[in-house]
Amino acid sequence: MARSNNRAVALWLLVCCALIYAMVVLGGVTRLTHSGLSMVDWDPIMGVVPPVSDADWQTAFDQYKHFPEYRQVNQGMSLGAFKRIFYVEYGHRMLGRLIGLVFLVPLMVFVLLGYITRPMIPRFAAMFVLGGMQGLLGWFMVRSGLVDRPSVSQYRLASHLILAVLIYGFILWSALSLWRGTTHRSTAGTSRSWYGWGVVAIVLIMITSGGFVAGTHAGFVFNTFPTMGGHWLPPGIWSLSPGWRNLFENVATVQFLHRCLAVVVVLTVSAYGIVSLRRAAAGSARLSAGLMLLALVVQVGLGISTLLLRVPVPLGAGHQAGALALLTLVLIHTHCLKYAGPGLNRQPDAGTGHAVARGAGEPL
Repeated sequence: MARSNNRAVALWLLVCCALIYAMVVLGGVTRLTHSGLSMVDWDPIMGVVPPVSDADWQTAFDQYKHFPEYRQVNQGMSLGAFKRIFYVEYGHRMLGRLIGLVFLVPLMVFVLLGYITRPMIPRFAAMFVLGGMQGLLGWFMVRSGLVDRPSVSQYRLASHLILAVLIYGFILWSALSLWRGTTHRSTAGTSRSWYGWGVVAIVLIMITSGGFVAGTHAGFVFNTFPTMGGHWLPPGIWSLSPGWRNLFENVATVQFLHRCLAVVVVLTVSAYGIVSLRRAAAGSARLSAGLMLLALVVQVGLGISTLLLRVPVPLGAGHQAGALALLTLVLIHTHCLKYAGPGLNRQPDAGTGHAVARGAGEPL
Protein backbone atom coordinates (compact mmCIF):
# COMPACT_ATOMS: atom_id res chain seq x y z
CA MET A 1 0.00 0.00 0.00
CA ALA A 2 2.82 2.41 0.88
CA ARG A 3 4.42 1.79 -2.52
CA SER A 4 1.21 2.60 -4.38
CA ASN A 5 0.76 5.74 -2.25
CA ASN A 6 4.30 6.88 -3.05
CA ARG A 7 3.72 6.33 -6.75
CA ALA A 8 0.49 8.33 -6.67
CA VAL A 9 2.38 11.23 -5.09
CA ALA A 10 5.21 10.77 -7.59
CA LEU A 11 2.82 10.97 -10.54
CA TRP A 12 1.36 14.20 -9.15
CA LEU A 13 4.85 15.67 -8.80
CA LEU A 14 5.69 14.65 -12.37
CA VAL A 15 2.59 16.52 -13.57
CA CYS A 16 3.87 19.56 -11.68
CA CYS A 17 7.24 19.11 -13.38
CA ALA A 18 5.59 19.02 -16.80
CA LEU A 19 3.76 22.27 -16.03
CA ILE A 20 6.96 23.94 -14.77
CA TYR A 21 8.73 22.76 -17.93
CA ALA A 22 5.99 24.40 -20.01
CA MET A 23 6.27 27.52 -17.86
CA VAL A 24 10.01 27.82 -18.53
CA VAL A 25 9.51 27.42 -22.28
CA LEU A 26 6.61 29.89 -22.32
CA GLY A 27 8.81 32.28 -20.35
CA GLY A 28 11.33 32.06 -23.17
CA VAL A 29 8.61 32.81 -25.73
CA THR A 30 7.48 35.76 -23.61
CA ARG A 31 11.00 37.17 -23.61
CA LEU A 32 11.62 36.54 -27.33
CA THR A 33 8.34 38.19 -28.35
CA HIS A 34 8.99 41.15 -26.02
CA SER A 35 5.71 40.48 -24.25
CA GLY A 36 6.81 40.47 -20.64
CA LEU A 37 6.30 44.19 -20.00
CA SER A 38 2.81 44.39 -21.55
CA MET A 39 1.08 43.82 -18.18
CA VAL A 40 2.23 46.74 -16.08
CA ASP A 41 0.65 45.74 -12.78
CA TRP A 42 0.50 42.62 -10.65
CA ASP A 43 -2.82 41.52 -9.20
CA PRO A 44 -2.55 37.91 -8.02
CA ILE A 45 -6.31 37.63 -7.30
CA MET A 46 -8.28 39.82 -9.74
CA GLY A 47 -5.59 39.54 -12.41
CA VAL A 48 -7.09 36.27 -13.63
CA VAL A 49 -9.66 38.21 -15.66
CA PRO A 50 -8.18 39.81 -18.81
CA PRO A 51 -9.63 42.90 -20.47
CA VAL A 52 -12.96 42.00 -22.09
CA SER A 53 -14.61 45.11 -23.50
CA ASP A 54 -13.09 47.58 -25.93
CA ALA A 55 -12.99 50.12 -23.10
CA ASP A 56 -11.06 47.68 -20.88
CA TRP A 57 -8.53 47.04 -23.63
CA GLN A 58 -8.08 50.73 -24.27
CA THR A 59 -7.51 51.35 -20.56
CA ALA A 60 -4.83 48.62 -20.41
CA PHE A 61 -3.21 49.99 -23.56
CA ASP A 62 -3.21 53.53 -22.18
CA GLN A 63 -1.49 52.27 -19.02
CA TYR A 64 1.16 50.55 -21.12
CA LYS A 65 1.85 53.81 -23.00
CA HIS A 66 3.16 55.43 -19.82
CA PHE A 67 6.09 53.02 -19.52
CA PRO A 68 9.53 52.92 -21.19
CA GLU A 69 8.91 50.01 -23.57
CA TYR A 70 6.14 51.84 -25.40
CA ARG A 71 7.82 55.24 -25.34
CA GLN A 72 11.26 54.00 -26.43
CA VAL A 73 10.55 50.89 -28.51
CA ASN A 74 6.88 50.49 -29.49
CA GLN A 75 5.85 54.08 -30.14
CA GLY A 76 2.84 54.01 -32.47
CA MET A 77 1.96 50.35 -31.77
CA SER A 78 -1.60 49.42 -32.69
CA LEU A 79 -4.11 48.11 -30.19
CA GLY A 80 -4.17 44.79 -32.07
CA ALA A 81 -0.39 44.39 -31.71
CA PHE A 82 -0.67 45.23 -28.01
CA LYS A 83 -3.31 42.53 -27.56
CA ARG A 84 -0.98 39.92 -29.06
CA ILE A 85 1.88 40.58 -26.64
CA PHE A 86 -0.55 41.03 -23.75
CA TYR A 87 -2.04 37.57 -24.28
CA VAL A 88 1.42 35.95 -24.28
CA GLU A 89 2.29 37.48 -20.90
CA TYR A 90 -1.23 36.80 -19.63
CA GLY A 91 -0.85 33.13 -20.56
CA HIS A 92 2.51 33.04 -18.76
CA ARG A 93 0.99 34.44 -15.56
CA MET A 94 -2.08 32.20 -15.76
CA LEU A 95 0.10 29.13 -16.13
CA GLY A 96 1.94 30.22 -12.99
CA ARG A 97 -1.36 30.40 -11.11
CA LEU A 98 -2.37 26.99 -12.48
CA ILE A 99 0.87 25.48 -11.22
CA GLY A 100 0.15 26.87 -7.76
CA LEU A 101 -3.32 25.28 -7.73
CA VAL A 102 -2.14 21.96 -9.16
CA PHE A 103 0.48 21.83 -6.43
CA LEU A 104 -1.47 23.09 -3.43
CA VAL A 105 -4.83 21.29 -3.78
CA PRO A 106 -3.45 17.73 -4.26
CA LEU A 107 -0.88 18.44 -1.54
CA MET A 108 -3.65 19.06 1.00
CA VAL A 109 -5.53 15.97 -0.20
CA PHE A 110 -2.46 13.73 0.06
CA VAL A 111 -1.69 15.03 3.54
CA LEU A 112 -5.27 14.35 4.69
CA LEU A 113 -5.18 10.85 3.19
CA GLY A 114 -1.86 10.11 4.88
CA TYR A 115 -0.01 9.58 1.60
CA ILE A 116 2.41 12.31 2.67
CA THR A 117 3.67 11.47 6.14
CA ARG A 118 4.86 13.92 8.76
CA PRO A 119 8.62 13.48 8.01
CA MET A 120 7.93 14.31 4.37
CA ILE A 121 6.00 17.55 5.05
CA PRO A 122 9.06 19.88 5.35
CA ARG A 123 10.18 18.87 1.85
CA PHE A 124 6.78 19.70 0.34
CA ALA A 125 6.51 22.89 2.37
CA ALA A 126 9.88 23.95 0.94
CA MET A 127 8.56 23.33 -2.58
CA PHE A 128 5.53 25.52 -1.88
CA VAL A 129 7.60 28.34 -0.36
CA LEU A 130 10.03 28.26 -3.28
CA GLY A 131 7.11 28.48 -5.70
CA GLY A 132 5.82 31.57 -3.91
CA MET A 133 9.28 33.11 -3.99
CA GLN A 134 9.43 32.45 -7.72
CA GLY A 135 6.21 34.40 -8.27
CA LEU A 136 7.55 37.35 -6.28
CA LEU A 137 10.86 37.21 -8.11
CA GLY A 138 9.01 37.24 -11.42
CA TRP A 139 7.27 40.48 -10.53
CA PHE A 140 10.53 41.91 -9.14
CA MET A 141 12.07 41.14 -12.55
CA VAL A 142 9.21 42.81 -14.47
CA ARG A 143 9.44 45.91 -12.28
CA SER A 144 13.02 46.47 -13.44
CA GLY A 145 11.72 47.12 -16.96
CA LEU A 146 9.04 49.58 -15.89
CA VAL A 147 11.27 52.30 -14.44
CA ASP A 148 13.69 53.82 -16.93
CA ARG A 149 14.73 51.05 -19.34
CA PRO A 150 12.61 49.14 -21.87
CA SER A 151 13.92 45.72 -20.82
CA VAL A 152 14.29 43.77 -17.60
CA SER A 153 17.51 43.48 -15.63
CA GLN A 154 19.63 40.56 -16.82
CA TYR A 155 20.50 39.84 -13.18
CA ARG A 156 16.84 39.47 -12.23
CA LEU A 157 16.03 37.53 -15.40
CA ALA A 158 18.83 35.01 -14.79
CA SER A 159 17.77 34.68 -11.14
CA HIS A 160 14.15 34.10 -12.16
CA LEU A 161 15.20 31.45 -14.68
CA ILE A 162 17.59 29.56 -12.44
CA LEU A 163 15.17 29.51 -9.49
CA ALA A 164 12.51 27.97 -11.77
CA VAL A 165 15.02 25.36 -12.92
CA LEU A 166 16.12 24.58 -9.34
CA ILE A 167 12.50 24.13 -8.26
CA TYR A 168 11.95 21.85 -11.25
CA GLY A 169 15.02 19.76 -10.41
CA PHE A 170 14.06 19.54 -6.73
CA ILE A 171 10.56 18.30 -7.55
CA LEU A 172 11.80 15.91 -10.26
CA TRP A 173 14.37 14.30 -7.95
CA SER A 174 11.72 13.91 -5.24
CA ALA A 175 9.33 12.30 -7.73
CA LEU A 176 11.97 9.86 -8.92
CA SER A 177 12.82 8.90 -5.34
CA LEU A 178 9.17 8.30 -4.46
CA TRP A 179 8.58 6.28 -7.62
CA ARG A 180 11.60 4.06 -6.98
CA GLY A 181 11.02 3.88 -3.22
CA THR A 182 14.35 5.53 -2.41
CA THR A 183 13.22 8.44 -0.25
CA HIS A 184 16.09 7.91 2.22
CA ARG A 185 19.82 8.33 1.72
CA SER A 186 21.52 5.49 -0.06
CA THR A 187 25.12 4.45 -0.45
CA ALA A 188 24.49 3.03 -3.92
CA GLY A 189 26.62 4.56 -6.61
CA THR A 190 28.65 6.68 -4.20
CA SER A 191 31.88 6.44 -6.19
CA ARG A 192 30.28 8.14 -9.21
CA SER A 193 27.60 10.27 -7.55
CA TRP A 194 30.03 13.15 -7.17
CA TYR A 195 30.63 13.16 -10.93
CA GLY A 196 26.90 13.11 -11.68
CA TRP A 197 26.25 16.05 -9.37
CA GLY A 198 29.22 17.84 -10.91
CA VAL A 199 27.64 17.46 -14.36
CA VAL A 200 24.32 18.72 -12.96
CA ALA A 201 26.11 21.78 -11.55
CA ILE A 202 27.81 22.50 -14.88
CA VAL A 203 24.51 22.29 -16.78
CA LEU A 204 22.93 24.63 -14.21
CA ILE A 205 25.76 27.13 -14.68
CA MET A 206 25.26 26.88 -18.43
CA ILE A 207 21.53 27.61 -18.06
CA THR A 208 22.32 30.59 -15.84
CA SER A 209 24.73 31.84 -18.50
CA GLY A 210 21.90 31.50 -21.01
CA GLY A 211 19.82 33.78 -18.80
CA PHE A 212 22.49 36.46 -19.06
CA VAL A 213 22.72 35.96 -22.84
CA ALA A 214 18.97 36.53 -23.02
CA GLY A 215 19.00 39.47 -20.63
CA THR A 216 21.78 41.31 -22.49
CA HIS A 217 20.49 40.29 -25.97
CA ALA A 218 23.95 38.85 -26.60
CA GLY A 219 22.52 36.30 -29.03
CA PHE A 220 21.94 39.05 -31.61
CA VAL A 221 25.64 39.86 -32.03
CA PHE A 222 28.56 37.82 -33.41
CA ASN A 223 26.18 35.57 -35.35
CA THR A 224 28.93 33.40 -36.79
CA PHE A 225 30.34 30.02 -35.78
CA PRO A 226 32.84 28.77 -34.70
CA THR A 227 34.54 32.19 -34.55
CA MET A 228 32.94 35.36 -33.27
CA GLY A 229 32.92 37.71 -36.25
CA GLY A 230 36.18 36.18 -37.46
CA HIS A 231 37.82 36.31 -34.02
CA TRP A 232 38.39 33.46 -31.60
CA LEU A 233 38.63 36.07 -28.85
CA PRO A 234 36.27 38.95 -29.69
CA PRO A 235 37.48 42.55 -29.38
CA GLY A 236 36.31 44.64 -26.45
CA ILE A 237 35.92 41.61 -24.22
CA TRP A 238 37.23 43.51 -21.17
CA SER A 239 36.16 47.07 -21.97
CA LEU A 240 33.88 47.78 -19.00
CA SER A 241 35.07 48.96 -15.62
CA PRO A 242 35.17 47.53 -13.01
CA GLY A 243 36.21 44.32 -14.73
CA TRP A 244 33.61 42.02 -13.19
CA ARG A 245 30.84 43.88 -15.05
CA ASN A 246 32.09 42.39 -18.32
CA LEU A 247 31.06 38.93 -17.15
CA PHE A 248 27.41 39.97 -16.89
CA GLU A 249 26.94 43.15 -18.95
CA ASN A 250 29.37 43.10 -21.89
CA VAL A 251 27.59 41.30 -24.76
CA ALA A 252 30.86 40.09 -26.28
CA THR A 253 32.04 38.61 -22.99
CA VAL A 254 28.67 37.13 -22.10
CA GLN A 255 28.41 35.32 -25.43
CA PHE A 256 32.07 34.22 -25.31
CA LEU A 257 31.59 32.71 -21.84
CA HIS A 258 28.40 30.97 -23.02
CA ARG A 259 30.34 29.38 -25.88
CA CYS A 260 33.14 28.29 -23.54
CA LEU A 261 30.64 26.78 -21.11
CA ALA A 262 29.02 24.95 -24.02
CA VAL A 263 32.35 23.23 -24.73
CA VAL A 264 32.65 22.25 -21.05
CA VAL A 265 29.08 20.86 -21.08
CA VAL A 266 29.75 18.84 -24.25
CA LEU A 267 32.93 17.31 -22.80
CA THR A 268 31.56 16.49 -19.35
CA VAL A 269 28.17 15.18 -20.45
CA SER A 270 29.77 13.13 -23.24
CA ALA A 271 32.24 11.56 -20.82
CA TYR A 272 29.46 10.86 -18.32
CA GLY A 273 27.23 9.23 -20.91
CA ILE A 274 29.90 7.22 -22.73
CA VAL A 275 31.38 5.77 -19.54
CA SER A 276 27.89 4.87 -18.33
CA LEU A 277 27.01 3.19 -21.63
CA ARG A 278 30.17 1.09 -21.40
CA ARG A 279 29.45 -0.01 -17.83
CA ALA A 280 25.67 -0.22 -17.58
CA ALA A 281 23.62 -3.25 -18.56
CA ALA A 282 20.31 -2.92 -20.37
CA GLY A 283 17.86 -1.00 -18.23
CA SER A 284 17.01 2.49 -17.07
CA ALA A 285 20.65 3.54 -16.57
CA ARG A 286 21.64 2.58 -20.09
CA LEU A 287 18.50 4.09 -21.62
CA SER A 288 18.89 7.38 -19.76
CA ALA A 289 22.57 7.58 -20.74
CA GLY A 290 21.71 7.14 -24.41
CA LEU A 291 18.91 9.70 -24.27
CA MET A 292 21.20 12.12 -22.42
CA LEU A 293 23.78 11.94 -25.22
CA LEU A 294 21.05 12.36 -27.85
CA ALA A 295 19.69 15.42 -26.03
CA LEU A 296 23.22 16.87 -25.93
CA VAL A 297 23.60 16.54 -29.71
CA VAL A 298 20.19 18.11 -30.32
CA GLN A 299 20.92 20.96 -27.91
CA VAL A 300 24.24 21.78 -29.57
CA GLY A 301 22.51 21.84 -32.95
CA LEU A 302 19.77 24.09 -31.62
CA GLY A 303 22.30 26.44 -30.05
CA ILE A 304 24.34 26.87 -33.21
CA SER A 305 21.24 27.26 -35.38
CA THR A 306 19.73 29.81 -33.01
CA LEU A 307 22.93 31.86 -33.13
CA LEU A 308 23.42 31.72 -36.90
CA LEU A 309 19.78 32.66 -37.61
CA ARG A 310 19.75 35.51 -35.06
CA VAL A 311 17.44 33.95 -32.51
CA PRO A 312 14.11 33.28 -34.27
CA VAL A 313 11.38 32.67 -31.70
CA PRO A 314 10.83 28.93 -32.42
CA LEU A 315 14.54 28.12 -32.27
CA GLY A 316 15.16 30.32 -29.24
CA ALA A 317 12.32 28.67 -27.33
CA GLY A 318 13.48 25.26 -28.53
CA HIS A 319 17.00 25.95 -27.30
CA GLN A 320 15.63 26.83 -23.86
CA ALA A 321 13.48 23.69 -23.87
CA GLY A 322 16.50 21.65 -24.93
CA ALA A 323 18.56 22.94 -22.01
CA LEU A 324 15.89 21.81 -19.55
CA ALA A 325 15.52 18.47 -21.36
CA LEU A 326 19.26 17.89 -21.04
CA LEU A 327 19.18 18.75 -17.33
CA THR A 328 16.21 16.40 -16.89
CA LEU A 329 18.05 13.47 -18.43
CA VAL A 330 21.25 14.18 -16.48
CA LEU A 331 19.20 14.16 -13.25
CA ILE A 332 17.37 10.97 -14.22
CA HIS A 333 20.62 9.24 -15.12
CA THR A 334 22.31 10.37 -11.92
CA HIS A 335 19.34 9.08 -9.93
CA CYS A 336 19.53 5.73 -11.75
CA LEU A 337 23.19 5.34 -10.85
CA LYS A 338 22.83 6.54 -7.26
CA TYR A 339 20.01 4.12 -6.53
CA ALA A 340 21.08 1.31 -8.85
CA GLY A 341 19.24 -1.91 -8.22
CA PRO A 342 20.59 -5.45 -8.70
CA GLY A 343 21.47 -6.20 -12.29
CA LEU A 344 21.37 -2.57 -13.38
CA ASN A 345 25.12 -2.14 -13.63
CA ARG A 346 27.58 -4.82 -14.56
CA GLN A 347 31.34 -5.21 -14.78
CA PRO A 348 33.57 -8.13 -15.76
CA ASP A 349 34.37 -10.53 -12.94
CA ALA A 350 38.08 -10.45 -12.19
CA GLY A 351 38.31 -14.22 -12.11
CA THR A 352 36.01 -15.38 -14.90
CA GLY A 353 35.79 -12.38 -17.20
CA HIS A 354 31.99 -12.73 -17.23
CA ALA A 355 29.70 -9.85 -16.36
CA VAL A 356 28.34 -9.86 -12.84
CA ALA A 357 25.67 -7.63 -11.37
CA ARG A 358 26.36 -5.05 -8.71
CA GLY A 359 24.01 -4.85 -5.79
CA ALA A 360 22.17 -1.73 -4.74
CA GLY A 361 24.58 -1.08 -1.92
CA GLU A 362 27.75 -1.52 -3.97
CA PRO A 363 29.59 1.49 -5.40
CA LEU A 364 29.55 2.04 -9.15
